Amino acid sequence: MDDKCLMEDLLLEAKGVCDLYMHGTIESATPNVHGAFDCALDESLKMQDDIYRRMSEQGWFPSESAEPARIDKVRQKFSSQS
Repeated sequence: MDDKCLMEDLLLEAKGVCDLYMHGTIESATPNVHGAFDCALDESLKMQDDIYRRMSEQGWFPSESAEPARIDKVRQKFSSQS
């Protein structure tokens, strides 16, 4: 398994953990449990962001800029729904 595949696996796992911690935070019944999940979620989000940035630096997670016309179209669509 090459580095790119390992990083993709790490990113998927990190996203899954973030999802679990988010639901734990939302569903927690006490302030202590909420705080524990919230702290774990924050740390997991930082880890996920770090993995993404490292992949992006290697060119393994390319992103493209949205065209201004498309952004305006979406903005108009949602502003008219308010």
